[in-house]
Amino acid sequence: MSKEGIRLQKYMALCGVASRRASEELIKNGQVQVNGKVVLEMGTVIDPDKDRVSVDGKTVKPEKRKVYIMLNKPVGIVTSLKDEKGRTVVTDLIEGVDERIYPVGRLDSDTSGLLLLTNDGELAFKLTHPSKRIFKKYIAIVEGLPNKGELERLRNGIKIDGRVTSKAKVKVLKNFGEDSILEIEIFEGRNRQVKKMCEAVNHPVKKLKRVAFGELQLGGLESGNWRYLNDEELAFIRSL
Repeated sequence: MSKEGIRLQKYMALCGVASRRASEELIKNGQVQVNGKVVLEMGTVIDPDKDRVSVDGKTVKPEKRKVYIMLNKPVGIVTSLKDEKGRTVVTDLIEGVDERIYPVGRLDSDTSGLLLLTNDGELAFKLTHPSKRIFKKYIAIVEGLPNKGELERLRNGIKIDGRVTSKAKVKVLKNFGEDSILEIEIFEGRNRQVKKMCEAVNHPVKKLKRVAFGELQLGGLESGNWRYLNDEELAFIRSL
């Protein structure tokens, strides 16, 4: 660890507490202490060799071993480390891992599929930063069959929550009965984005699953199961 100062939220990410963004929320909520005193300032710089950082009263230190896990999240599981309503969270599905891991980004409770968990805060930051333009691929079952104009709207950008989405890749995989299966790729990570995009063209999502995150593919990993990333996958994320 460098003896130079480091921003508090970055140090917390290196310790495997949470991503930088999530660490900032912990700071805002008054859950973080430096040398026993609650810190609320985002720009706080600490000396990792001298200062003691605690989260909810527990001292945190940098993780010695970096862990990278892929989970096929089932519907109904909450993408969080804990849930006030007592629901099952994603880390409840990971057994036998001693390191303190957390999810990279999120999937809604009613969305299934590929979710990454790690204790590598720098990686989590890079994977979710818009500048990296890492596409996430989803398979969506929607009501009805989008026409050519509606598909072009989805592809070229559509206004949701007051802002136009970036260009997306959208194609119809299958049409059956009153529903269709769409393959949708986006690189943004806005709240419930795919669902809001489809609602905007009057084809609400009935079922949604993420099947890829950049070059990481869910493949045949069964729902509720997890595995460590392989060497090829690790090479991709480290190339970031």
